[in-house]
Amino acid sequence: MADTHRILPIDGYGIGHIDQRETPELRPGYVLVRNRASFFSQGTQLRSAFEDRKHPRPDAPRRPLGYQCAGDIVQLGVGVTGREIGQRVACMSGIERFPGEGAYHADYVVVGCGLTEPIPDSVSYDWAASAHLAATAMHAVRRAELQLSEDVLVAGLGVVGQYCVRLAHLSGARVVGWDLFPARRRAAELGGAGLTITPGEDNLVAPTREFTRGRGLDAAFIAFGGDGDETFQQILDCMKVTPDTHQMGRIVIVGGFSFRHGWAASMGNVDVRSAARTGPGFLDPYYEQGGYYPPVFTQWSTQRNLEESMRLMSEGRINVDEIISHRFPMSEAPAAIDQIVNNTAETAGVVIDHDA
Repeated sequence: MADTHRILPIDGYGIGHIDQRETPELRPGYVLVRNRASFFSQGTQLRSAFEDRKHPRPDAPRRPLGYQCAGDIVQLGVGVTGREIGQRVACMSGIERFPGEGAYHADYVVVGCGLTEPIPDSVSYDWAASAHLAATAMHAVRRAELQLSEDVLVAGLGVVGQYCVRLAHLSGARVVGWDLFPARRRAAELGGAGLTITPGEDNLVAPTREFTRGRGLDAAFIAFGGDGDETFQQILDCMKVTPDTHQMGRIVIVGGFSFRHGWAASMGNVDVRSAARTGPGFLDPYYEQGGYYPPVFTQWSTQRNLEESMRLMSEGRINVDEIISHRFPMSEAPAAIDQIVNNTAETAGVVIDHDA
């Protein structure tokens, strides 16, 4: 086990670097994992990189990137049960309560044992490295309470949106996707979207309503961040409408999305729901360090959603290769940031290989 290892931070110019850092010490309830793969979330991780390249912040300290990865456990902290040295696990970050802890783009990571999940034998490290965002989408789909044959929109086809498409499709829904970028629209079509549309170039409302055979959407997922007053209104215009002119359906917000809109009569009878991360347990220090939530009361916990996401991968019902557009060795990890920022239109999921 190395005393130091490589990590990918980003500076105030939006540029990535490969630095060496000391391997963090283990606290009780945590595990040390030798990373094999880590997976980018372009929106959450690199939102500031786009802005920093336009408006640099020279005095900003370098900050580590990443919050989902997969590898092998090499050390167990005091009190850890249910995990073994050598076990293959998917990892995700909670809050960095102590310096260096988190599922970064780094060769070694320290994470709470409750935020790890064993990887099925048939699932590769690069697939399992996306399990955090897969579980995030699974929690959002549960919040939508989809029913067989409903018509569903996914607005924003980043990694979370891609998983929303696939899980909604597996739930028996008919799915339409909206996204600016061709690579993401192609990936969504491979994952079960029956129609994808380009905002800004295409009319969104008319083809979406036509896709629903004129009935309107039963549900929608908003899986992107930023201000979106116009988008929200367009989604409302696609929802089901009652004879008294009120919209109906469910809208689940899973991205860092904000909007201003009137309520009551202006909103009709649409349910707007928030889906926070991966489900119960996330950000709870007790849970993160291996605390137990009785399944009879908390069926769809963070660990259960991680488990079920990888089970769908292992059964061939989710093909993560459809989402991955680029792979980079850790030795060239800064180029992954350049790819995402400079060629966004042709980029979907991006994986870092920590064995290279």
